[in-house]
Amino acid sequence: MEMPAQFWVEINIEGKRVTPHTLRHSTAMELLHSGVDQAVIALWLGHESVETTQIYIHADMRLKENALRQVTAPGVKSSRYRPDDQLLAFLESL
Repeated sequence: MEMPAQFWVEINIEGKRVTPHTLRHSTAMELLHSGVDQAVIALWLGHESVETTQIYIHADMRLKENALRQVTAPGVKSSRYRPDDQLLAFLESL
């Protein structure tokens, strides 16, 4: 059975380093963002415990931003901090 064209995604990975780990991690994060339980993802990855899967979750900025949006007080605009060019230049010079 062929997948309908609306589900096709063209991806150019030329010049990029794609390893089996990269594919596993990307798939696991997409499952997590789609609402799949962490325990199910850990089983799918073959992890001995859910704690191993926590490493991926801990570092994911999208999950952190979603969590912050849920706890922001009503009427307060939540946004991601974006340093100005002067601060970035200073940090680059260190």
